[in-house]
Amino acid sequence: MQGLSFKILNKVSDLPKNWDTIANNNVFLQSHYLQVLEKSAPVNMQCFYIAIFENQELIGVSLAQYLNLNQLESFGERDKCFKTIIRNLIFRKFASHTLFMGNNMITGQNGYAFSKTIDLKYISTILLESAKEITNYFKKNKIQIHIVSFKDFYENCSVELKKHTFSTMYEFNSQPNMILYIDEQWKTKADYVNAFSKKYRDQYKRAHKKFDGIIVKELSLDEIIKYEETIYELYYYVAKNAPFNTFFLSKNHFSVMKSQCLNHFLVFGYFLEEKLVGFHTILLNGTVLETYFLGYDSKVQKENMLYLNMLYNMTEYGIEHGFKKIIFGRTALEIKSSIGAVPVKMSGFIYHNTTLINKYLKNFFEKLEPTIEWQLRHPFK
Repeated sequence: MQGLSFKILNKVSDLPKNWDTIANNNVFLQSHYLQVLEKSAPVNMQCFYIAIFENQELIGVSLAQYLNLNQLESFGERDKCFKTIIRNLIFRKFASHTLFMGNNMITGQNGYAFSKTIDLKYISTILLESAKEITNYFKKNKIQIHIVSFKDFYENCSVELKKHTFSTMYEFNSQPNMILYIDEQWKTKADYVNAFSKKYRDQYKRAHKKFDGIIVKELSLDEIIKYEETIYELYYYVAKNAPFNTFFLSKNHFSVMKSQCLNHFLVFGYFLEEKLVGFHTILLNGTVLETYFLGYDSKVQKENMLYLNMLYNMTEYGIEHGFKKIIFGRTALEIKSSIGAVPVKMSGFIYHNTTLINKYLKNFFEKLEPTIEWQLRHPFK
């Protein structure tokens, strides 16, 4: 495609004026969200913004994130098996400097947006050339990028990408993205609950009975700031007990997110006897409801089925506010399927900048990727 070029920027203030016009359909590429990353990114993350032009006219926008995994205290403390220990050692030695083309903080195809239809042949070339330019930027600063990962493509895109410049890369499929497609006939939470089979209606009733005594409240910016320490503690407990992490949020992330995204970003606090014991966050992304980060007190979670009730509450919000689908992400697969989410395959593409390692990357990846065993639930009649 003639006339196609790109420019890599590292400050939101340098973005072209019509950047948000191109990113109009994806909040994760709009400048107010990118300012959140700039002001409160994880300490081991640096962001780059890619402006794509056709004959000097801005037609596309993209995001890249560099992560220094050496700055992490832990990759996650839940799984302590031998395979996990070996994986973590290898990551520190051979994959500590990683470049993600896309957004590593969320699940979904949110890495780029265009104002017009562009063949994936040209998109793949732009992404690859952008990655090479950012890699060279770090090389000049005496940092060797080990791994470059192009993340989260739905199957229709990954199939096309493999026909072009991505054909030589290793394609990986980790856990699927759990998505709940909202039935047009569901107008209220009663419609949703009535669609369950008896077993899952009973689960819903049991969870709500356990939830008795907990007050849910949408938090204002002032309240988020007031509870910031507690919110972070609740988040950090969940994050560090995840099977694998490449970052931890900064302590002011949620207040910065609220101040930048305003009514697009909502924080719900869960109070028991006036004490904040949990929270969940959502991002309103057009017709899509994006679940964001959450946290909880482990004791209350166990006794009051807090996490399951959060999933129900997010679903009910999506139904009652007319969203078409809810992105639940790629953790806790089985419990998310029990509330109606279905697994959607997503692919990533990856290469290592050391030729010998890159040659055997498939073998390394398959042996070190933890096996997730889970049962798909079918909650509806």
